[in-house]
Amino acid sequence: MNKSELIEHIASQADISKAAAGRSLDAVIGAVKATLKKGRTVTLVGFGTFAVTTRAARTGRNPRTGEAIKIKKAKVPKFRPGKALKDAIN
Repeated sequence: MNKSELIEHIASQADISKAAAGRSLDAVIGAVKATLKKGRTVTLVGFGTFAVTTRAARTGRNPRTGEAIKIKKAKVPKFRPGKALKDAIN
């Protein structure tokens, strides 16, 4: 499912226009991004938790030359599914 299909699904389920559904989805995504950027977590009960973790600096290899390169530490988003989501899939 891509973003436009998700917007269509939201519009049909909530009985709103596609434009309103698109704005709603963009608002939710924007709120999640802004909260993660502040280093906080977003928990949607029954769905899961979005959080930011720090990946440590490490040494990697250039696949083309085999040369060792240093990879800087980085903040990366993580998602932990909730129990209800896991149960729905299984």
